[in-house]
Amino acid sequence: MVKQVFNFNAGPSALPKPALERAQKELLNFNDTQMSVMELSHRSQSYEEVHEQAQNLLRELLQIPNDYQILFLQGGASLQFTMLPMNLLTKGTIGNYVLTGSWSEKALKEAKLLGETHIAASTKANSYQSIPDFSEFQLNENDAYLHITSNNTIYGTQYQNFPEINHAPLIADMSSDILSRPLKVNQFGMIYAGAQKNLGPSGVTVVIVKKDLLNTKVEQVPTMLQYATHIKSDSLYNTPPTFSIYMLRNVLDWIKDLGGAEAIAKQNEEKAKIIYDTIDESNGFYVGHAEKGSRSLMNVTFNLRNEELNQQFLAKAKEQGFVGLNGHRSVGGCRASIYNAVPIDACIALRELMIQFKENA
Repeated sequence: MVKQVFNFNAGPSALPKPALERAQKELLNFNDTQMSVMELSHRSQSYEEVHEQAQNLLRELLQIPNDYQILFLQGGASLQFTMLPMNLLTKGTIGNYVLTGSWSEKALKEAKLLGETHIAASTKANSYQSIPDFSEFQLNENDAYLHITSNNTIYGTQYQNFPEINHAPLIADMSSDILSRPLKVNQFGMIYAGAQKNLGPSGVTVVIVKKDLLNTKVEQVPTMLQYATHIKSDSLYNTPPTFSIYMLRNVLDWIKDLGGAEAIAKQNEEKAKIIYDTIDESNGFYVGHAEKGSRSLMNVTFNLRNEELNQQFLAKAKEQGFVGLNGHRSVGGCRASIYNAVPIDACIALRELMIQFKENA
């Protein structure tokens, strides 16, 4: 019997134990309503307080300026691949995309269905082992936006900093690293993120958008797919994913209690260093996929010397209670997703497993 499980799932992923325990305690009787939060009307005062608390906590933790709106939407980041060009890619403009992995490719694919697009830069030629240098970006005067994916879960790369552009808004899919470190929100026109990696459970998508970015009328876009619809209704145009937003609120409270974005960033750096040092000190037994200057603090991707060893290592890991260490099905190998809620003890345990497996191989 495995007595302990180490959750390295890429998403849905680990949630903070205090946030889960809070939900467990309140599950049958939230805020003396004698009902679960899942049973409350989204128009009720009890739920609206949760909704507002989640928005306020996110604004505080990311220091989001007042001229940005916070939206809680559905459909995951994948729906944002479509909503973004529907609302911003108007006639005569270009949707400009930086390709750093599968998710940026999917975002570009959707935009191509709706308007003119361009690839500003790509590292596909080197199997997405790195983030392209900003000097390589090809920009256009009539760009509607420049789109990036801040962290690439499949390939284990991450922007260490972000490009400063002035000719068009910078749009970022931050699904896998939002709130993992401090952020200058005013550097972006819009940020969007599925919650299921760092913010909460699956079911809610956070969108942080500068209000003046949406001045163009888009009557031809279906009502539910207009950002303006959700801004006007404070994300309550239709029934929102209330329990997911409640859990997001719990997770944000947990991050605040830890000390905010600065504190969580320090922990994430420490966790990543434990695993990357183990890879680098293995004399080639473990080989990281990402170039050192582009390494992700959220997803550590690596291989062993051959596929047989990969499978033996993954089998041993499963036997010892490690969950989710398989690489993405499209690339194989191994991947440790070490999002905010993954404790440092799990990373230490993985290091010990890696060292022990190497010694016994």
